Amino acid sequence: MKIIKVDIDCPNKEVIKEVAEVIKNGGVVVIPTDTVYGLTADPFNEKAMRRVYEIKGREEGKPLPILLGESHDAFSLVKPSEMFWKLAKAFWPGSLTIVENLSDNAPSHLSVWGSIGVRLPNCYFCRSIAREVGGAIIGTSANISHMKSPVNVEEAYKMLKDKVDLYIDGGQARIGISSTVVSIINGNLKILREGAIKEEEIKKILFSKVEK
Repeated sequence: MKIIKVDIDCPNKEVIKEVAEVIKNGGVVVIPTDTVYGLTADPFNEKAMRRVYEIKGREEGKPLPILLGESHDAFSLVKPSEMFWKLAKAFWPGSLTIVENLSDNAPSHLSVWGSIGVRLPNCYFCRSIAREVGGAIIGTSANISHMKSPVNVEEAYKMLKDKVDLYIDGGQARIGISSTVVSIINGNLKILREGAIKEEEIKKILFSKVEK
């Protein structure tokens, strides 16, 4: 199994291209993110997406979170509301995954979900890969479902072994806690998973009145 070491702040361009090529060809790769180690593939490739489910043993009905290359890449997947941009402005790049209604431009194989979570990671390496692939990559934790999210490549390999096509070793994950997942579908705020960002911080951004 191939493992490539990388500096996530200053990655070699050839490594970014190699990872992007594997993903564009339907492959699945373990990568370091700003939160934990992630399992990535092309969300616009239904076959690759199915592989991610199989590798993780994840329930088919649970949507896979998406990492973006730039904030505006969200338009290819969701219909961003005013609440969406408020949260994105406050917490992106960073550890907040925002769940919104699917965009009309989203691929048809995602339509069964009706909504999807997107995030702009605070990780130059991840954003570079997403940009190289076309603006978005799957960004679910690199673990077997219901097991602990890995914070280094060794932990990811112990769980996933040779099920993936490539491992990227970026050292210890900096935060070591999964992103917070918040749903704001139709303006209804719901914390689906509290992680690196606390619920109070989110509510403060959305509901605090601006002093004049």
